[in-house]
Amino acid sequence: MDLFPITSQSCLPKSMGEGELPDRLGSLLVAARKNLEAADVDDPALEARILVEHFTGTSRLDVLTSPDRQIGEAQRNLLKAALSERVEGKPVYRIIGRREFYGLPFDLSPDTLEPRPDTEALVELALPIVRRAAAEQGKCRILDLGTGTGAIALALINAVPQAEAVATDISSGALETAQRNADMHGNGNRFFTCHSNWFEHVEGRFDLIVSNPPYIPTTDVERLDVEVREHDPLRALDGGADGLDPYRIIAEQAADHLGDNGRVAVEIGYTQKSDVENIFTNSGYVLEQMARDLGKRDRAMLFRPLQCLGRP
Repeated sequence: MDLFPITSQSCLPKSMGEGELPDRLGSLLVAARKNLEAADVDDPALEARILVEHFTGTSRLDVLTSPDRQIGEAQRNLLKAALSERVEGKPVYRIIGRREFYGLPFDLSPDTLEPRPDTEALVELALPIVRRAAAEQGKCRILDLGTGTGAIALALINAVPQAEAVATDISSGALETAQRNADMHGNGNRFFTCHSNWFEHVEGRFDLIVSNPPYIPTTDVERLDVEVREHDPLRALDGGADGLDPYRIIAEQAADHLGDNGRVAVEIGYTQKSDVENIFTNSGYVLEQMARDLGKRDRAMLFRPLQCLGRP
């Protein structure tokens, strides 16, 4: 499934219905799953488990070993409200306010996209560059354009202790969320936020420039699934008339901020490989490597400036 599915309409009902939820853990999980099944949620069993565990403070082991554990009314009321939100179309991770990415938890906010599993392809593509720079130079400087939650940059510097990242975003709220995530992971001293529209306020040079930019064509935004359209920040989705405007900006300006042997890695929409490659080729880059997402679709591209071709 693509990151941002487009649908003609939502089939979710307006509410989860009346009635009290059971007060025993096992029965509560069953009831939550049935509510989500009735709402045609894609994976009701998984999402019911996520919500029940979050709002009751329990685990999968607790359900197996203590299905008769009594759950208090306050917790059940919170869960009932959460189920209603999910039935109305609010994504499950928006409800709990956190999502895991590359093995790390990330707080979400209205100013950020959810870090999605397919974006891990971009991290995997970029990680060898970070490791090589750190091994050769003793450090690696990363620029993350449009950082959102900080997930990409923080996944990279968490994996490579010699790396540091400058993370830009046009949204001050997103930068606050990203900094909070950096501090939560103990990487706040290697993660620096910069309020900037792309390269506008960026200074210095970097071993890696990485970005998951907006890449949805403007006319497609209104047709996105309700879970995306009504809950993700639209300016983090809209990539202009053809969805390619951010790639043109990055390709045109990145060279001014790349160090010797630097690289550029970007996430793309799965149909955009040829267009994005042409944009970077016309700006003096060569495609060095590709990565596919969990659905085996083209998802990330690594570019090398032509002047670096003679170097290892």
